[in-house]
Amino acid sequence: MFQSFDVTSTPQFGCERVAGLRAAFGDLGIDGFLVPRADEYQGEYVPQCSERLAWLTGFTGSAGVALVTHSQAVVFVDGRYVTQLAEQVDGSVFTGGDLVNEPPHVWLPRHGKKGFRLGIDPWLHTGAEVRRLEKALAEIDGKLVFLPHNPLDKLWSDRPAEPLGGVIIQDIGQAGVLAKDKLATIAANLKEKNLKAVLITDPSSVAWIFNIRGSDVPHTPHPLARAIIHTEGVAELFLDKRKTKVEAEAYLAQICKQLPPADLTKRLAAAAANGGRILVDPDLAPYALTDVIRGEGGEIVEGSDPAKLPRACKNAAEINGSAAAHLQDGAAMVEFLYWLETSKPGTVTEIAAAERLEACRARVGESMQNPLKDISFDTISGAGEHGAVIHYRVTTASDRLIQAGELFLIDSGAQYINGTTDITRTVGIGAVPEEQKRFFTLVLKGMIAISMARFPKGTRGCDLDPLARIALWKAGVDYAHGTGHGVGSYLSVHEGPQRIARLAVQELLPGMILSNEPGYYRPGHFGIRIENLIYIRDPEEIEGGDMSMLGFETLTFCPIDRSLVLVELLTHEELHWLNEYHARTREALMPLIHDHDIRAWLENATLELKH
Repeated sequence: MFQSFDVTSTPQFGCERVAGLRAAFGDLGIDGFLVPRADEYQGEYVPQCSERLAWLTGFTGSAGVALVTHSQAVVFVDGRYVTQLAEQVDGSVFTGGDLVNEPPHVWLPRHGKKGFRLGIDPWLHTGAEVRRLEKALAEIDGKLVFLPHNPLDKLWSDRPAEPLGGVIIQDIGQAGVLAKDKLATIAANLKEKNLKAVLITDPSSVAWIFNIRGSDVPHTPHPLARAIIHTEGVAELFLDKRKTKVEAEAYLAQICKQLPPADLTKRLAAAAANGGRILVDPDLAPYALTDVIRGEGGEIVEGSDPAKLPRACKNAAEINGSAAAHLQDGAAMVEFLYWLETSKPGTVTEIAAAERLEACRARVGESMQNPLKDISFDTISGAGEHGAVIHYRVTTASDRLIQAGELFLIDSGAQYINGTTDITRTVGIGAVPEEQKRFFTLVLKGMIAISMARFPKGTRGCDLDPLARIALWKAGVDYAHGTGHGVGSYLSVHEGPQRIARLAVQELLPGMILSNEPGYYRPGHFGIRIENLIYIRDPEEIEGGDMSMLGFETLTFCPIDRSLVLVELLTHEELHWLNEYHARTREALMPLIHDHDIRAWLENATLELKH
């Protein structure tokens, strides 16, 4: 199993650990300390040795930050994690904060005392974050204090060692472009802008540029590594040689200098010397590294990571690989859904369902000679009221049976060498109430609206987000997460800069892969989410129109529970889309399924619906 169901949250230690942190404030000369979820690489998925927020608070979500002062301890989370936070932290020690509407840099001027001194670990915050904090503290005559060490690391006596996951080469058949050509393009762009070098701090960008994949963090195949790419074309990759075997080292030797991670600050200082102009992404680079550049008299030129957009706009090999991975994944999902439907209600637990789905993916991967490399995130397997916890993680303590008459939500994904998948299906276990079917159909209408959308060049994710919500808004409800996130090519299941969300301002470009996942959640009762992955097609002319339009192509093929659809709530166009989607699903997946009973189930699950 790639997933553990052990209880990892430890709220019982929150009081003691906060007290230990506060005891260090005097020697450090601070009035408070900020504990982000991010690690030194600013990643969403972090190694165990960097799970400082979870260690301190008990909160194990993938986004959040804690602010501990002499008198308060606030954990800021977004709407996905409000319920989870309440369940995982000691409420007598911590209070909840709003990461979206009142994050720390907004909270501090409103609640911090005059002259407040806030301590931070400069390796855990970007330059952009530091600017926001400094501006906020200036409003109360406060000061940001960059600490020489992280006080939590001194308290964390059994802190795990840093990971040394093995590195492999991503073949040109999956990558589509040689690493040397990617490096040459980046170097040429640096020269054009009169820059000396670029600092690459995002491990996903390192993996994509050098066509390598790693295993340092859960479920995301990038190595924890950084790079400096120079204008003259020389690339320095700071990657521990304990992670690379002979084949990988020989490959890397042809395209870069592989150096120990400890050499990074020394080499960065050398590049910055004598006024060297270094390109740095302020939203990705730790402040500690920008401080190195300034210390040597270098000039920081702020700009976007040069791999960010090229990585997001998949080439033909990456799109084709993803499409193939999704067909394989769809066959595994059908096998799983058949098993679930033919199991007697009240006999399958949430953990058993997650285990069975992973086993289906492994079996299908073996039969298709494209093995399951990992899951792309911990499977969200929630029945009834657990489905209402947007990022529910089932544990041995919370596990329960999936009962008749309720909804079961399963959000999961896989990592294959040719693509990353992410799919959510909500299914009814036996007969479910009509009200739940109504909300399911409203969520489906939103998912279909995104799938059918046509839009002009320049459209941003925020422009499309209302399409997914309008049917729910008309019913007086909404959901507290974005409609879609970017997805990598055998990389992170959450990839920027592309998103479909209220604040998503990145232009949507051909080749970008996104999720399409509206939902509805009634706390304590049920949750609904339907998710496919889609990619943006090149612009096409529309008959009778004045301009070409971009649109989406669906990657995910798997039946949507027809028993939950109230057909009378769908327009003729929406119903046509659903029937066509099911016909394509049947046509695409049937050749991959050889079991007679599962084939019959797929045939029935994709039958046409009529008004």
